[in-house]
This record gives sequence, C-alpha cells and structure tokens, in this order.
Amino acid sequence: MMESWVRFSAQSQAKERVFRAAQYACTLLGYTLQKGGARPDLLNTIKQLEAHMSLTRKLMRLGNSAEALEAAKRTVHLSDCVLRLCITVAHLNRAMYFACDNVLWAGKTGLLPELDQNKWSQRSFRYYLFALILNLTRDAYEIRLLMERESRSSSAKSLISSPSPLTPSPENGGEFPLTPSPSSVPSPLPALPMISARLNKQLQLLITVLRNNPPLLLDLLKNLCDVFIPLDRLGLYPTGSGFVGACGLASSVLSILTIVHPWLKLKP
Repeated sequence: MMESWVRFSAQSQAKERVFRAAQYACTLLGYTLQKGGARPDLLNTIKQLEAHMSLTRKLMRLGNSAEALEAAKRTVHLSDCVLRLCITVAHLNRAMYFACDNVLWAGKTGLLPELDQNKWSQRSFRYYLFALILNLTRDAYEIRLLMERESRSSSAKSLISSPSPLTPSPENGGEFPLTPSPSSVPSPLPALPMISARLNKQLQLLITVLRNNPPLLLDLLKNLCDVFIPLDRLGLYPTGSGFVGACGLASSVLSILTIVHPWLKLKP
C-alpha cells in the first residue's frame, strides 16, 4: 500500500513538473514573440495557454500542503541543528505556500468568487521566497561543511606524500637542526597575492566539492533559478517575464532530472 502511494505521488509530481516546464516555456515564448512584434491574437493565445497550465498545476498540487507537513515531521528529528532548522522551516513555508495556492485555485475556479486573488498571490509568493531562502542557506551550509572536509583531506594527503625535510632519516644521520636557517625562511608575501592565492584555493575547493556532489550542485542551481520568480512577482527585484520564464523552465528541467534519476535528489 505504501509503495503504491509513493509511486502515485512520484508520478503526480513528475506530471506537475512537466506542466510547470510547459507553463514557463509559454512565458518565455510569449516574451520572445512580443519582442519580435507578433500579432496580438497570437500573444493572447499564448497567455491563455499559460493561464490554463497554471490552473492545472494548482489542481495537481491540492494535496501537497499535507505532504510538506509530513516532510517537516520527518526532518524535525535530524541530528544537525542547522539542517534541522533550515529544512523543517522550509517545509513549513512550503506547506503555507501550497495552502495559499489551494485558496487561489478555489478563487480562480469560482468557488470563492469574492476572493482577493492579488492579496493571496502575494502572500503565497512570500512563503515561497522564504522557503527558497532557507533552501539556499541549507545548500551554503552543506557546501561549507564539504569544503572543510575536503581541505582537511587534502592537507592530510599532502603531509603523508611529502614528509617534512626536518624529519631525521638514515640518509641525513638524524642530524638535521630542529629549526631551518634564517636564509631558508621564505619572505612574507605581499597582502594582495596572498589574498588572491587564498581565493583561488577556495574556488578550487568549491569546484571540487560541487563536481563530486551532483545532487548538491543541481539543488543549488534549481534554487538559484527559482528564487528570481518570487523576487520578480513581489516587486523586490523585477527582472521581466523573459528572464522569469527562462529561470522557471531551467529549474523545471532540473526538477524533472531529479525525478527521472532519484539519486540526483539531495537528501534529506
């Protein structure tokens, strides 16, 4: 019974992501056609198709609020306090976002004709933005942990592969001095080259960590694409329908990848 429900939930989620990709593809197409001077009737057709896709997605997400609450119950027992806080509160914000989305669906279908749709839309996007900020905070925290682990691992390997020349050996008779001579002490580097070298080392660590952790890389890219959508809708950072459509389409494709290949989904 449980396996059947999980399979059904995964299929529903995959369908919703396909409709999401189609919706934002319509947004991007409408922007491109408008810039190209397309006919008004064609633009209206694209906008109607986009609205139908959005309404269909709202219908498919009617049960997602309860699923987000169940996910929050599971993550509240995580041992890492930072991950526990970020993931649990993100799930709670997602639950509120889906609840507002359900109210909006009722308003658009005529079940709540007096509903202030603009007010509820702004409210839902605020919850969506909070959830994405927490997701990005979680990604940054995991990246920092992995970078520290990679740095320690690299330092340990370099110490093992290249022992200190001060270590006595049969060749030197164990008579090396404990401190190097003043002439062998390197002169301190200028501040700017040291900062540049440190930044380059951190960048190399970041690239290594992301290359070795595809689920974390995909989650980071998806959240970065998604965050521009509520920022634009709330008027905090307007980017235009073309950019929003491109970001929504890209994040939808990345979400579909994590559904087709479950090992690419970041856990927990």
